[in-house]
Amino acid sequence: MSIDILKKQIPDYAKDLRINLGNVLDVEQAGGMTEQQLWGTALATAIASRNRDLIAAVASDAASHLDESWLMASRSAAAIMSMNNIYYRFVHLASNEEYGKLPAKLRMTVIGNPGIDKVDFELLSLAVSAVNGCGLCIDSHERILKHGGVASEVIQHSVRIASVIHAVAVVLDTDDAASLAAAA
Repeated sequence: MSIDILKKQIPDYAKDLRINLGNVLDVEQAGGMTEQQLWGTALATAIASRNRDLIAAVASDAASHLDESWLMASRSAAAIMSMNNIYYRFVHLASNEEYGKLPAKLRMTVIGNPGIDKVDFELLSLAVSAVNGCGLCIDSHERILKHGGVASEVIQHSVRIASVIHAVAVVLDTDDAASLAAAA
């Protein structure tokens, strides 16, 4: 399935998302993102958003824009951030500051050797952290990105992609659930 086919599944009440999905995946509207950054972010955030149809559509289209190292890094960012975002969100939100002083003891070597440029991996990780709602991780990735010379417009666009991808997943999941309820 392609994104164009998927867009036809988005109901009229969410037509803004159909338009936004096309816009955020247009490299000419991407605030200076490279094609690889755009499609890597789209794939990582689709995986983080957990809708099977959305993942399939984005993965299908992303495959023509990304080489194997980018495909793997996008999957790796979604995987490692699904763990880190839960852990570090807990550390950040817990009233007991002791947890922040304890070692995480979680293996995350992919962050140091992601198979693509580290700054690019940080961009993917930031977008996934936005989907997963971890403020501590967002701040950490954003600092690294700014230190690496990434423009604010690129950072913002990665989160625009994340927000639209996640919203599409919510709509598709909601419509699936509503269809099941109506059939019952």
